[in-house]
Amino acid sequence: MSYKNLGEFLKDLREAGELVEVAAPVNPVLEVTEIYDRVVKKEGPALLFRNVQGASMPLVINLFGSRKRMCMALGVKDLSEVADRIHSFMDLKPPKNLLEKLAMIPKISELNAVIPKFVKHAPCQEVVILAGEGKPNSPSKNSKVNGASPGNPLLEENRGQGKMLDQLPLIQCWPKDGGKFITFPLVITKDPQTHQRNLGLYRMHVYDDRTTGMHWQIHKDGAEHFRNLPKGSKGRLPVACVIGADPATMFAAACPLPKDMDELMLAGFLRKHPVELVKCKTIDLEVPAEAEIVLEGYVEEGEMRLEGPFGDHTGFYSRAKDFPVFHITCMTHRKNPVYVTTVVGRAPMEDCYMGKAIERIFLPMIQKQFPEITDICLPWEGAFHNCLIVSIHKKYPGQGKKIIHAIWGLGQMMFSKMIVVLDHDTNIQDLQEVSWRVLNNLDPKRDIVFGEGPLDELDHAAARDFSGSKIGIDATRKTSEEGMERPWPEDIVMPEAIKRLVGSRWKEYGLDPKYLQ
Repeated sequence: MSYKNLGEFLKDLREAGELVEVAAPVNPVLEVTEIYDRVVKKEGPALLFRNVQGASMPLVINLFGSRKRMCMALGVKDLSEVADRIHSFMDLKPPKNLLEKLAMIPKISELNAVIPKFVKHAPCQEVVILAGEGKPNSPSKNSKVNGASPGNPLLEENRGQGKMLDQLPLIQCWPKDGGKFITFPLVITKDPQTHQRNLGLYRMHVYDDRTTGMHWQIHKDGAEHFRNLPKGSKGRLPVACVIGADPATMFAAACPLPKDMDELMLAGFLRKHPVELVKCKTIDLEVPAEAEIVLEGYVEEGEMRLEGPFGDHTGFYSRAKDFPVFHITCMTHRKNPVYVTTVVGRAPMEDCYMGKAIERIFLPMIQKQFPEITDICLPWEGAFHNCLIVSIHKKYPGQGKKIIHAIWGLGQMMFSKMIVVLDHDTNIQDLQEVSWRVLNNLDPKRDIVFGEGPLDELDHAAARDFSGSKIGIDATRKTSEEGMERPWPEDIVMPEAIKRLVGSRWKEYGLDPKYLQ
């Protein structure tokens, strides 16, 4: 099934034994991380902490940290189901007769779910706290709050000294982090020129009750929207940050979609029903109506502040650097919200399972552009951008190198520092098999390609930010056309008949069943 909101997902996780509630008091500084780290490394359950010291609401973590929960989040038994749906849409052809037209009706109805739906009232605005307000406020239908903006001060009667971020169970993940961070915010912006919406996942270093850092790296769409502020404008980009939503929407925010493709449309496709949106109270943006918590505000041109350091998904600390400052104008939330967070670090972590889902789901899109690709693998140890393994149906000389160069020009795959290409009969999900073939097939002079190009900002091995060297390894079987002067050897493989025979007689041999596989 698909989920309308986080509450429905948590209910199912609880009933499936995939959620453990912790009533004991826990410290948000390091203690939550250490508990989570021990659980996620064993592919354990999601954790709901009911008593986070200094906070007024519960915290949930590790929502996606297992293969089972990742499938539950997307409403499928296996991730291949989502890939198959995408593949079927990409292969649609114009119907030739009435029967083919009728067969398309279910797919057309599925596409209706892609477009977000707008509503006037929303659970995420059950409680509204305006900047400086003394207590939660629920505006009436005639309230003028909707007309307020960062450039137009709110009505004086709506001002006060109420808490915002100080209410949240914000965590410090690792000992040398620069402070507490909001680690799972869905950051919504619009391009000032095209008005195209983007939903990104950018961490937020919390400076005080009203301001945070906005860690959108130079290659990210949010950063481009900020750069696209027109000259002569007030220099403020409206930003909304959603903390906690239905699982498909949270997952969509992490997906590397092509430029100007709306992540909320992907969420609707994954859910099979539209994401409902409601207009923000103080800025001209829309947010998921079923969200738990929403922070409204802006980033201002020319205002930068030191952000970090932060224990990152590479397993190392990313250094402190200047990033834009996010100012909060309003916080809205459900009456009983749940704060969603995550921790990244040395794999495996929760984001690894999200990365594997992205790998499986986006394979059909890559294959549409490069039909010879049979599979891809992003090893967890490579932090998604350090290594990409590809298998291909090789049909002509040099095809492995062709794929290497093609991938370096493909969207966010341009960040791949190492690309390894193998033949289609290699199980590239088995890293032991990959190592065996690469280490035996490789002739360094013939098979290694070096290049220069963009790198992820978190790549600390590069001599400078944003760009550096890359390596491609063509470990496919080589032919005479590729300079191979002797026959390529055959794999050693046991006939299937012998395998079946031995399997059927295993008990007769008196050997332990654990050796059967």
